[in-house]
Amino acid sequence: MGMNVTIDRQACNGYGNCLVAAPDVFDIDPETNVAVLLSGKPDAQDDAAVLEAVADCPARALKAEARL
Repeated sequence: MGMNVTIDRQACNGYGNCLVAAPDVFDIDPETNVAVLLSGKPDAQDDAAVLEAVADCPARALKAEARL
């Protein structure tokens, strides 16, 4: 199915929990210390990791919705 993922760049504090949970999906921009998506639309195989990243974000800066 895959997920549509958004990052609230104002809320993100660069904790990196998303990078730990889903390293194939997220990275931290070294200039801004804010999470970035490595791909605009992560693969369905990454769904569980994306949901873990959303749940683990202490700033609640991540949102994910199922892609139809």
